[in-house]
Amino acid sequence: MTAFAARPSARAMAQNRRIARAAVVVLGATGGVGRGVVQAALATGRPVIAVARDKAGLQCLRGKFPEADLSIVSGSVSSDGDGERLVRALRKLGRPIDGVIAAVCGSAPRGRLLDHPAAFLRQTLDDDLLPHLAAARHLLPLLSEGGRTGTYVLIGGPGADRPWAGYGHRSIATAALRMLARVLHEEARTLGVRVQLLAIDSPVSTELNRAHACEQWPSALAVGQRALALVEPQGVQPGEAVVPYSKVPVVEGLFDVADAPLADVAADVTPDVDSPSVASTIQQEPGNGCSPGSALGLLPSRCLQDARTLLRNLIAPPNDIAPHNNNNLEDSP
Repeated sequence: MTAFAARPSARAMAQNRRIARAAVVVLGATGGVGRGVVQAALATGRPVIAVARDKAGLQCLRGKFPEADLSIVSGSVSSDGDGERLVRALRKLGRPIDGVIAAVCGSAPRGRLLDHPAAFLRQTLDDDLLPHLAAARHLLPLLSEGGRTGTYVLIGGPGADRPWAGYGHRSIATAALRMLARVLHEEARTLGVRVQLLAIDSPVSTELNRAHACEQWPSALAVGQRALALVEPQGVQPGEAVVPYSKVPVVEGLFDVADAPLADVAADVTPDVDSPSVASTIQQEPGNGCSPGSALGLLPSRCLQDARTLLRNLIAPPNDIAPHNNNNLEDSP
């Protein structure tokens, strides 16, 4: 009787390939965009370490991908102390890491800067900017340990180039985040780590707002694919610190980019990628379009006017932009 060596199953071979690959850390993994990043990475067989403060959300995420090489870590990057604790937790996993994708974002309350004390802007910077610095201070050295090289990708949000009416504090924080990415891009060269910011210039369709999202918005999965393309070593990578979403070269064969056309349409518009506050307020009526000149759906009048003002600013040439757009906030839709 001839003895045959047992052949490993396809699932076992896939598992072995995943173990051999370095993992990517996803910060803010339970947020709308973070989930898309996790899904995009797992779809390529890339091991993922999902990090978030929401323990229940992390368990749900693991339950959604039971067969995947997905590790979960409950942690925060709100401060230097949180960053230190997170790095200790990542080291305990004993997994090689060659990429970090930060889909971190605070809340987005509405209001004019002139109507709030300085603490209002300070809180926005504390929520939207400083966690990125705390994370980078501790995770960049981790990426370079043992002579490894890695890529650190920040996912950026809205209003960095022109004021976002009613959310000027977010515009300031987003512009500061882009400058932070440029500074880190230069300083991390000595560590052998590439730092880049993926600049999202449109609302993003996520699990949190999908029922009311416009078809022109890129999906969270498509955003995740573009972020992961910056981490993958294949192909020629853009060298600049701030990379527009529409200009990220997606590696052929690396992703199933069925929804890439949706991603490509939105190259020049911008609410924050991980904030449901704007997108989730949209209540579209059946048949309503979301392209310029068509009905945007049912919004509170102030929010609708904010959207129209932002759209005018983004479409109009710089010399044609009204100098005091915020004065038109009370116009009726």
